[in-house]
Amino acid sequence: MCCCRPAFVVLPLTLTGCTGWQSSLDPQGPQADTLATLFWVFTAVLTLVWLLTMAALLLSLRRDRAARAGPLSLEPQAERSMICAVSAATALTTAVVIALTVVSYAAQRALFSSREAPLTLMVKGHQWWWEVTYEDAQPSRRFTTANEIHVPVGQPVLIKLQSSDVIHSFWIPTLAGKMDVIPGRENRLVIEASKDGTFRGQCAEFCGWQHAHMAITVVAHPYGDFQRWRESQIKAAAPPDDPVRKRGMDIFLSRPCVMCHQIRGTAAAGKVAPDLTHIGSRLHIAAGTLPNSRGNLAAWIVDPQAIKPGAHMPLMKLKAEEIEPLTRYLEGLR
Repeated sequence: MCCCRPAFVVLPLTLTGCTGWQSSLDPQGPQADTLATLFWVFTAVLTLVWLLTMAALLLSLRRDRAARAGPLSLEPQAERSMICAVSAATALTTAVVIALTVVSYAAQRALFSSREAPLTLMVKGHQWWWEVTYEDAQPSRRFTTANEIHVPVGQPVLIKLQSSDVIHSFWIPTLAGKMDVIPGRENRLVIEASKDGTFRGQCAEFCGWQHAHMAITVVAHPYGDFQRWRESQIKAAAPPDDPVRKRGMDIFLSRPCVMCHQIRGTAAAGKVAPDLTHIGSRLHIAAGTLPNSRGNLAAWIVDPQAIKPGAHMPLMKLKAEEIEPLTRYLEGLR
């Protein structure tokens, strides 16, 4: 009874990895469905192969062997049986390898088949955050956000992947497979969400000190909700409507923040760091490191190195009375 207890403890913990907002075994889109099916096919076939191999081994160990006349004596019947068994095993192995190759090739064709995508995004990897640009034939309808992708349910989305520094890897496990993000090269990936929800992604290639804190969130909306979100993101930031937020905007524009960050509709036009035009509408800050709240914004602004050591955001010299107006201004950028 005591020997079984570890199994009862470990098994539920293992099974929890099959579900969740960042599990490739909990597919929420056609690309992820294809990969999950491929995984389970390989797992079933290889499990069967292992069981057959173990069964053959046990049978051979339990088999009674008659005493030989001498160490070099031959047993024609036994030799013929052994040759037949090895030949059958070789043929079966060849058939299994060919079948798995065909299945894998078919899955690859399905994943990379050319389909028209009504929505195209440019996603650029930085140390350690994601820049997301929504492309459009009309330049006035293009906009940039960071670390968060919003998509319509049931529509394929083409993602063009680029890197500004080192090799990254873009991976939304519940929606698609991994795709490397390589400097000087543009790779492409199609994702599609089958239902509305929030799905977490991660940089899957070690890219430096804060690699583990380089997450990306995908939010899938019904088409109407997505269109409303998109229209709100296209607009410039609304001017502050109260004295405290107006003071917060003045503080922001008078600090070095404007050299790195952009807030459309203001004098801040930096292109080095994330676009903050609608930062108040995002779920997280610092590439998924913290939930987006006024307190976390304040902590991030005051000492980003304490939260994400090595991040390229420097410390801002702020007076204590400046923190509240600044965070309220940023929180209101929706």
